[in-house]
Amino acid sequence: MTFQRKHDFPVFDADNHLYETEDAFTRHLPRAYRRLIDYVSVRGRTKIALKGQISQYIPNPTFEVVARPGAHEDYYKNGNPEGKTLRELTGEPMKCIPAFREPGPRLELMDEQGIDRTLMFPTLASLLEERLRDDPEAIHEVAHSLNQWLHETWSFNYENRIFTTALITLPIVDRAIEELEWALERGAKAILVRPAPVPGFRGSRSFAFEEFDPFWKRAVESGVLVTMHASDSGYARYQADWTGPSEMLPFKDDAFRATTATKRPIEDAMASAVCHGLLTRFPDLRIAVIENGGSWVAHLLRNLAETYRKMPQEFDEDPVKVFRRQIYVSPFFEDHMVELTEAMGGTDNIIFGSDYPHPEGLEHPSTYTDHLPDTFKKDDVRKIMGGNLGRLMGMDEMVAAP
Repeated sequence: MTFQRKHDFPVFDADNHLYETEDAFTRHLPRAYRRLIDYVSVRGRTKIALKGQISQYIPNPTFEVVARPGAHEDYYKNGNPEGKTLRELTGEPMKCIPAFREPGPRLELMDEQGIDRTLMFPTLASLLEERLRDDPEAIHEVAHSLNQWLHETWSFNYENRIFTTALITLPIVDRAIEELEWALERGAKAILVRPAPVPGFRGSRSFAFEEFDPFWKRAVESGVLVTMHASDSGYARYQADWTGPSEMLPFKDDAFRATTATKRPIEDAMASAVCHGLLTRFPDLRIAVIENGGSWVAHLLRNLAETYRKMPQEFDEDPVKVFRRQIYVSPFFEDHMVELTEAMGGTDNIIFGSDYPHPEGLEHPSTYTDHLPDTFKKDDVRKIMGGNLGRLMGMDEMVAAP
């Protein structure tokens, strides 16, 4: 499972994951909200239920057994000529090891893998906001409960090497600011904001609208890194107009969902950040887009350029320049890196993320360099593998010299 260091420069992985325990959401929930989340048995298998609704989003939400890291690596790299199902491609699961649950063992594993630092994301948390979208106050309560568990179990800064992201939900702006302050006081260096419309008491709206500016102003002032990691962004509701009601199931074989929803959520979110003026109002805001790949970038930038050509009066500045100034992208290892760097105007805003230990990520994170084009200069590789993220987080020692 492990891989010895082979790089002569610092490596900062932008996308590692932990697996939550069953009490991660409930250990610190106020008594009035205890019945929001339950684990129930369905035909002998444990499932999570939110507000009485059983979710199939994660096949085994206890994570007692998990898919092998990188189990789908060949599938994403070479395709699936034999037409196997995702279950067949996944193969036999493994028992969840301490390194997936605790920071001490994880640090030992990182040493073996040659990973100097990493951002650490929860896994099951990606289902919370969408399934509680009709109850904004409940979303805030569960998010805070999870953050308490994250801080208690992992801390937000473990030995200045593992930076666990605090979940910040935005429906009630004052509470979002309170949560941000709470996390900052406990050492958070990075926060997680869902790339999706924000649910509210009167319907959803963009996180880039001016009503959220007090939150973004405080985030910029604090210097915390804002990450937007792939999540359930609610696009199953739009697909349901074509297929009928269904839950987003990331591990279900579904050609229509795979074709229509893998890029739209993040492309729409970033279009909103630009077109609704968030990035212009806060030119020092930096957003790291994680586990959304990079194949959507060129398409979005072409559309922004065309819209700017036709409607320059709708923008205060060139939207393509705004995107390149403030958005950092973590491409999948199988992405077309040359096309991405051309769209981004270089490698300064590209950051490496392995998605370890998820099955769709890399079995050995540091082998990400094997998938970078031979035409990339060594300095470009250094920046992608750690220097760019180190610069984003103000860690000069991570910024590789030419």
